[in-house]
Amino acid sequence: MNRLFGMDSPLMVALMKIGDLLCLSVLWLVFSLPIFTIGASSTALYAAVFYCLRRNEAGVWKHFWKAFRENFKRSTLAWLIELAVLAVFSLDAAVFRAIRLSGGAMGKLYWAALLLEAVALTWTAYVAAYAARVNGTVGDILRYGLVLLRLHPIRALGVMLPILAGLALCLLVPFTVLFAPAAVCLACSYSLEQVFRLHMQPEDLEKEAAQDALDQKNNF
Repeated sequence: MNRLFGMDSPLMVALMKIGDLLCLSVLWLVFSLPIFTIGASSTALYAAVFYCLRRNEAGVWKHFWKAFRENFKRSTLAWLIELAVLAVFSLDAAVFRAIRLSGGAMGKLYWAALLLEAVALTWTAYVAAYAARVNGTVGDILRYGLVLLRLHPIRALGVMLPILAGLALCLLVPFTVLFAPAAVCLACSYSLEQVFRLHMQPEDLEKEAAQDALDQKNNF
C-alpha cells in the first residue's frame, strides 16, 4: 500500500502529471485572455510541457513564466502575423460557405479553405514550438516553422490532428478546456520533437539522447 501511494509510484507520478496538465492549461488560458498574447502564451506552454512533462523537471510556473517573459516580444509579433493569416483564411471559408449554401459552383472551395485554415493553425504550433526551443528573430521562427511543416507533411499530421481533436472536444464538452490545451500540446510535442531532431547537429543529438536515457530511468 505504501508503495502504491509513494511519491515515486506510477500512480502518484500519473496524478502529478495530470495536475501539471491542469495547471498549465489554466495558465495558458489566463495568459491568452488579451488574445494578442496567445503567441507568447503558446510558446511558454510548449516550453513548460517539454521541460516539466517530457523532461520531468520541477517548477511548472517557473518554466512557463520564464519562457513567457523571454519570448514575449518576438512571439507576440509572430502571433499578430499568424492571426492575420488565420483571419484571411477564416474569411475565405465564411465566404465560400455562404456560396455553397446558396448553391453556387464556387462553394466547393469551402473545403479547400477549411484545409488551408487547418494548415495555418498547424503552422502556429510549429512557430510556438520552434520559438520555445531555438533562439531566432521573428522572421526566423515564422520561416523555419513553415519550412519544417512543408518538409515533413506526414509528421505534420501528428500536430494537426491533435489540435483539431482538441478544438472539437472543447466545442462538444466545454469544461475540457481546463486540460485540453496542455494535453494537445503534449501530444503535438512528440511529432514536433521528432522533426526538430532530424535537423539537429550531432552534438545536440548526443545531448538529447543522454537526456532521454536519464528521463527514462527517472520514469521507472
